[in-house]
Amino acid sequence: MRLSLGISTCPNDTYIYEALVRGLENSPFEWNVHFADVQTLNEMVSRGELDVAKVSAQVYPQIERDYVCLDCGGAIGYGCGPLLLSSGGDRFDPESVTVLPGKNTTAALLFRFWYSKRFGGEPKVEYALFNEVYQGLLSGKYSQGVTIHEHRFTWKRDGLRLLQDMGAFWELETGSPIPLGIAVARRGFYYETIKKIESEIRKSLQIARSRDSLITPFICEKAQIDDPKVVESHIEMFVNDFSARVGEAGRRALESLWGFKKC
Repeated sequence: MRLSLGISTCPNDTYIYEALVRGLENSPFEWNVHFADVQTLNEMVSRGELDVAKVSAQVYPQIERDYVCLDCGGAIGYGCGPLLLSSGGDRFDPESVTVLPGKNTTAALLFRFWYSKRFGGEPKVEYALFNEVYQGLLSGKYSQGVTIHEHRFTWKRDGLRLLQDMGAFWELETGSPIPLGIAVARRGFYYETIKKIESEIRKSLQIARSRDSLITPFICEKAQIDDPKVVESHIEMFVNDFSARVGEAGRRALESLWGFKKC
């Protein structure tokens, strides 16, 4: 059975899915793989263009009629949220524009969650690809923006300033882990097919965890940063037990996120 799969080039995704992408032994599936940033993946799934994909957790209410949330393959955890950074000042300016990494990303929703608690009303925002947000902060093009992925580990080195850890605020307010991303599959598949897809993802993750080294040439080739230590830190932070099984705590976190989105 040939299926299309969409994942990002971020180390946590390539770590989890590498063995699946390369082809698992005795697999019932052949995978046509699309690599893209998370906002693009969100849009592709919204248009029904992928069979299986890793998407932002917050986009699920928009696609749940056509896709089912899988019990593995996502990104949920503690201490791993998006960061609100500044290229200059030490205080957030609600009158200035904040640049977010895509309209439909969980990072954008977590920023709105924080803003609503702190200031109320609607923030002034613009959108850019996640790497463009970071490069814009470095160049001074943007004064404040929300960064994700590998840039969680490089902002201090690059002279940016932390205004707010969005994930830490979410954890404090909700008591739940941070639900960043989920894996989804077409709702039209048979139940047995969904379970086989989950099994494939778990096998792929198990193979990755059985290696002596966290990173491989495949992971480094796809990553948006060439520092192996950052790549390793990224995997260690974003891949955890929730990646293998969402579980009750993960489900509660997702329900909290989806509940806020509907407010």
